Amino acid sequence: MVLIAGLCSISVMAETKTVNLKIIETSDVHGCFFPYDYIEDSPMEGSLARVSTYIKKLRKEYGNNVILLENGDILQGQPTCYYTNYVKPELPNAAAEIVNWMGYDAQTLGNHDVETGHAVYDKWIGELNCPTLGANVIDTPTGKPYLQPYTIIEREGVKIAVIGMITPAIPNWLHEKLWSGLYFEDMTKAAAKWVDVVRNVEQADLIIGLFHSGWNGGISTLHYNEDESEYIARNIPGFDIIFFGHDHAPRCTVVKNIEDKDVFCLDPSCNAIFVADTDVTLTIKNGKVTNKNISGKLTSVANTLVDEEFINKFKHISDSVKSFTNRRIGHITESIHTSDSFFGSSTFGDLIHSLQLSITGADISFNAPLSFDAIVHKGDIHMNDMFKLYRYENDIYVMRLTGKEVRKHLEMSYDQWVNTMKSPDDHIMLLDSNAVHDKQRNMFKNLTFNFDSAAGIDYVVDVTKPDGEKVKILRMSNGEEFDESKWYKVVLNSYRGNGGGELLTRGAGIPKDSLESRIIYRSERDQRYYLTQEIERQGKIVPHKLDNWRFVPEEWAEPAIRRDRKLLFE
Repeated sequence: MVLIAGLCSISVMAETKTVNLKIIETSDVHGCFFPYDYIEDSPMEGSLARVSTYIKKLRKEYGNNVILLENGDILQGQPTCYYTNYVKPELPNAAAEIVNWMGYDAQTLGNHDVETGHAVYDKWIGELNCPTLGANVIDTPTGKPYLQPYTIIEREGVKIAVIGMITPAIPNWLHEKLWSGLYFEDMTKAAAKWVDVVRNVEQADLIIGLFHSGWNGGISTLHYNEDESEYIARNIPGFDIIFFGHDHAPRCTVVKNIEDKDVFCLDPSCNAIFVADTDVTLTIKNGKVTNKNISGKLTSVANTLVDEEFINKFKHISDSVKSFTNRRIGHITESIHTSDSFFGSSTFGDLIHSLQLSITGADISFNAPLSFDAIVHKGDIHMNDMFKLYRYENDIYVMRLTGKEVRKHLEMSYDQWVNTMKSPDDHIMLLDSNAVHDKQRNMFKNLTFNFDSAAGIDYVVDVTKPDGEKVKILRMSNGEEFDESKWYKVVLNSYRGNGGGELLTRGAGIPKDSLESRIIYRSERDQRYYLTQEIERQGKIVPHKLDNWRFVPEEWAEPAIRRDRKLLFE
């Protein structure tokens, strides 16, 4: 086993009776159930099939004292999820079948689980044998939790409370139809309330937070913060361990709370490559826990043998998904790479722009690279390639934006994307050496799925200009004048149209509560479905660059692009 982030421990002297617990968390699995990537058509490093082997080993050692927790974002990512979510929804949900078989003790809800919509996640919750936790997911009509706030797990007379929560930033990303009837309460407020309950009413001996919310940062409003795991660990006393996720950044650390007590905080990142792994030894005297010895680490399962019983048990799922992903969609005459999208007009990004404009008849298209380094290889296009072309189950929106709002939207995008170069030797990309192992940022300072480029307009991005002044729109691509006071029809995905990335709100300056009124078209199904239909209709795809935008000055930009491309991708 490979350990990262080190060990963190507190030692106490054993006395009277001791209870040894092994507590494991998975998070942000994103459909990585099998040791095979159905999108890339290649073996996978992680997977729950490998985690299952590790859990079986632990259960032989610890017996019933293994506690297994799942922290959300399990319903989206691989075609394994998409198949039983949308293609064959009448079948048992694959995520529920696997979580039940592995014997998880509790599950939380992630934002990408909510993105599947009530029909999918309500069915999935109903099929799970373990409780689905969400202390801050409130049923609007009743004002009570929509999900179970916490669960009590008993082992050898020890009461373990697990409080589950989700990031409350859902409304910034997802249309209300996906979470109708729900309200997402501030996590700090909910944590304080339910810790008090499990401490004073349940008399729990060990309190665990299971949070689908990152360490810190993210969206911050007057009403909530997206990532509050660190803040809660430090400021809401009572938690012994906080397992968290959502930000795909591995972490194992210990913080002091306001009562000067240690709180163990672990995030196993994503795709079931690592598990958050804790050992807890409780010393009990006269029925009371007198001491707790807790240590934690992140354990890699990348080199763990696959559980063959798991593979055989769920062969019916993997066979069906393989058949689905092998379906031929069309033909493409050359390979296209998402990596090209970061450095200018690209065949990959421009194919999506062209398809969006063709499908909707909009004037302008916005699109960002949703994968860091995906390739659709020349030749026949199969269904698995469509997950490379478009990673998420977003809808398509067409919105009314003024020319000025279009420019300001792009200004914020490029401000997050590119550096302000002071000399020819500077980076052109806005990078952060601390994000090397961040699976969402991949060495960039900001999230790459918020790097919108545009089609339908011709423009330049001057990387020597300060933030807010980089983008100069020259004309409409059809030769017409671009007018900042004119209204344009803009096609974009639903994540962006609902306020995701804040490019329309903080960037373009449109109030959040006004976004809905700007939507003039909303697709019935997800964007990948329509892109698939359009490629099937065209049959043969000849990708080409629109060459409608570029970085300037070219004498600085071109050498800097070569340097940063090598740094990021070679």
